[in-house]
Amino acid sequence: MTGPNVILLATVTVLVATGVFLMLERSLTRIIVGVILLGNGVNLFILAAGGPTGRPPLLGFSSVSAISDPLPQIMILTAIVITLALVAFLLALAHRSRQLTGDDEVRDDEEDRRVIARVERELARDRLREQAERVRRIQAEEGRRAGWRAWRGLRSTARGERRDFRRRMREEWERQMAADDPERAMDTTMGEDVQ
Repeated sequence: MTGPNVILLATVTVLVATGVFLMLERSLTRIIVGVILLGNGVNLFILAAGGPTGRPPLLGFSSVSAISDPLPQIMILTAIVITLALVAFLLALAHRSRQLTGDDEVRDDEEDRRVIARVERELARDRLREQAERVRRIQAEEGRRAGWRAWRGLRSTARGERRDFRRRMREEWERQMAADDPERAMDTTMGEDVQ
């Protein structure tokens, strides 16, 4: 590899890595900058993969062996148009988000929270079923008295899991309410309203 190719490869790597990093953020502005950087990095990669530079790809002006491959140039032009359309859409989305919520942060969807809560409940039920089966085995192997002790332990475990689940859901709801409306935000550490 020659010097310019290494520099071009390093530039592509930095642009793509920075673009992917910025696209993983929750701010739409950073996502837009990440899309732009990623698009430019991919365009440079396509240009580098196109082979050595040559004469313009116009027939009749130079020999076929001296012209550069026109396919990467066409792909780059198409990618530029697609990136421009995507950036325009994301800018409109960020503008509308700022108008509605006052910032451009992408928030969790309420339905996502419900799905997560349902999955956590199902996992807790599965754990309780496994523990109930273990208690039944203990009762069958060691007798009724050991079984009753295991049932009492299972009951206290179930109560603790339900209490922890409700506490986590309440804290998540309070965090979301504070993010949606900072004036009504509640300081969960002190239990007092934030002024």
